[in-house]
Amino acid sequence: MIDIIPAIDIIDAKCVRLSQGDYEQKKVYNEDPLEVALQFQDAGIKRLHLVDLDGAKAKHIVNYKVLEKIATKTNLTIDFGGGLKTDEDLRIAFESGASMITGGSIAVKDPDTFLSWIGKFGGERIILGADAKDGKIAVGGWLETTTEDLIPFIGGFKQKGISKVICTDIARDGMLQGPSVDLYKQILAEYPDLYLIASGGVSSIDDIHQLQEAGVPAVIFGKAIYEGRISMNDLRAFV
Repeated sequence: MIDIIPAIDIIDAKCVRLSQGDYEQKKVYNEDPLEVALQFQDAGIKRLHLVDLDGAKAKHIVNYKVLEKIATKTNLTIDFGGGLKTDEDLRIAFESGASMITGGSIAVKDPDTFLSWIGKFGGERIILGADAKDGKIAVGGWLETTTEDLIPFIGGFKQKGISKVICTDIARDGMLQGPSVDLYKQILAEYPDLYLIASGGVSSIDDIHQLQEAGVPAVIFGKAIYEGRISMNDLRAFV
């Protein structure tokens, strides 16, 4: 059974979604992210992907109080990402209640620091964020595309101890046009034991079934829930 991981993206301590990572295409769905998290918990969800979009832009952790609030008032296992660049950012995230953190830009810009986190906390608590645009890694809240090819990038960190990867196809994120199933198949063909977390484009419960049939271990999604295309009852079938 594929693992279901709803996402809550945070700007100004509110639950929002962007389209294709564009901060100008922001829609606020709820003023209180805790209320959303409790709805997921009530539906039987165990995991939550919490993204500090302010932090991603500012290049340091910003919305840790939101993380702390959700961590203390729910039983959800939270992975947290967005702007984590230093050991201090990581300390704040874990002390605020994150069970895991996701590092994307840091893995590209400062791989030595990211590798030190893997060495200290292990591949179970440090997730690689591999966000791609046209097959190339994108960083900085998706504001910058690099020359790094996606699949070799993943492989390099897998050799260094990473076991979990969130892979987002930016072109599909927030567009409700379906996930990049073929891309995930390519990654899993190369690294079959990888705990690959698909992200971006999920528009319906059928998309989740399609990812499950492709052998994808886990999926992150948000906009499809907030736009009413996937109901909490739909999710109960997976939990």
